[in-house]
Amino acid sequence: MFRSLNVAASGMAAQETQLDTIANNLANANTTGYKTQQVQFEDLLYENVRSAGTNSNGATTPTTTQLGTGVHVVATTRSFAQGTLQQTNNPLDLAIQGQGFFAVMQPTGDIAYTRAGSLQLNAQGQLTTPDGMLIEPPITIPSNATSVTVAADGTISVQQPGSTTTTSVGQLQLTTFPNPNGLASQGSNLFAPTIASGQPQTGAPAADGRGTIMQGSVEGSNVDVVDQMVALITAQRAYEMNSKVISAADEMMRNATQSQ
Repeated sequence: MFRSLNVAASGMAAQETQLDTIANNLANANTTGYKTQQVQFEDLLYENVRSAGTNSNGATTPTTTQLGTGVHVVATTRSFAQGTLQQTNNPLDLAIQGQGFFAVMQPTGDIAYTRAGSLQLNAQGQLTTPDGMLIEPPITIPSNATSVTVAADGTISVQQPGSTTTTSVGQLQLTTFPNPNGLASQGSNLFAPTIASGQPQTGAPAADGRGTIMQGSVEGSNVDVVDQMVALITAQRAYEMNSKVISAADEMMRNATQSQ
């Protein structure tokens, strides 16, 4: 009975983590570039009560008797499936269609990566995130530019007064990773590389499997609200069932104690 208490407690703790993850997904259902988190569970060690094979009587037992010790959360992964593209008609809103991340320079000097392409200009005309972090490599838009055009391959062109042609001022780069799930979330729509993610591979959009750029749109969250609501109900019921196991074990222990 003490075992069942611990097993059920581990199940309740695991479902609490599941609930926290679902809550975060639903809270970010409208966050630009957000990628859905998923909880991965793993069963704990087993106690071998009887092993399959020849026993002391010389007979062969065909099965093994094992008692589990519960469950725990082994990882929280992310789904990097494409989010819905939302048209904004803002020339500095850029959505990535396919694989890749924009690289940004953090105040610490470290490079981070994001799928959120709601870009802005700082006082020097440089492209930045809404938090003021520079896009890498830096690109400056002339202050007198009358229009800004971003091609699918990331080439940025501007038109200036008195000119009938456009001038290229730079090209956006996209970065891919061998294992995007190895990236560490930093908040503010940013990811940091880790040993598990592999080395960043940076290059022009539309080359070497990287995605393309769509101007005037942003990539919305890929959270499926209906799926998350179903997962929420499942987690709630699983938590309740584990709670009932604890209540049942407590009742059995009470009865056993009173009968003595």
